[in-house]
Amino acid sequence: MNDAPTRSETIRVEIASGLARITLDRPPVNVLTIAMMVELAAQLRRVSTDETVRIVRLDAAGKAFSAGVDVSDHLGDLLPAMMAALGDLFVAFDQVPQPIVAVVQGAALGGGLEVVLGCDLVVAAETATFGQPEIRLGVFAPPATVLLPRRIGLGAATGLLLTGESVTAPEARRIGLANAVFPVEGFEPAAAAWIEKLLALSGAALRRAKRALRESSGMAVGEAHRVVHDIYMNDLMTTEDAEEGLRSFVEKRKAVWKHR
Repeated sequence: MNDAPTRSETIRVEIASGLARITLDRPPVNVLTIAMMVELAAQLRRVSTDETVRIVRLDAAGKAFSAGVDVSDHLGDLLPAMMAALGDLFVAFDQVPQPIVAVVQGAALGGGLEVVLGCDLVVAAETATFGQPEIRLGVFAPPATVLLPRRIGLGAATGLLLTGESVTAPEARRIGLANAVFPVEGFEPAAAAWIEKLLALSGAALRRAKRALRESSGMAVGEAHRVVHDIYMNDLMTTEDAEEGLRSFVEKRKAVWKHR
């Protein structure tokens, strides 16, 4: 199923062949305004309820993924609206059942890195950089304070959050912030091929694997096992794809997914 592309002043969305591609479109560096964050949250909610979407790709036009939230929106009467939009954006990220892949070229800084952290997987060009420089402005990064330790561990997250220093894409790969790094030359086809491997998997299994990871994160081990066991037995194993995948293995044939 293909949907007609939608476009606001700062966000583009295309849905085709199981992939929803959301593009930050405020070049050259995609500074995030209040309106842009509100629109991004709305588009995340839109694709989250689209049963044809199996993977969400989040990328950006211009030379940077995002240089962060507009600093002027932190000042005066705009601050409450900015924080409300920022908070709601991460509620929207958390509500998306499909895996979200951030495709990063150039800098992902401040709120830009936080948007990356709202995603499940990260593919980066080797020249990409990642950082939370807020501390250098006398503030800190609220969503990153929650999400960065969960992604890369408390020690590495503390280093980024308290120094404001950036890391390169290879370093991001080493510490677990990025899942794959490709050369700039040929980056787009390499990123597309990486995502295509996800699209070849069962959408039903991917949603439930993501749910199990999210719901069990931070729980005590025994409780986490019980939650994951319940999702596996009472949700995943009721799907047609679970039956198909296991039978195809036994019968030594390629699985034919129905994504349900």
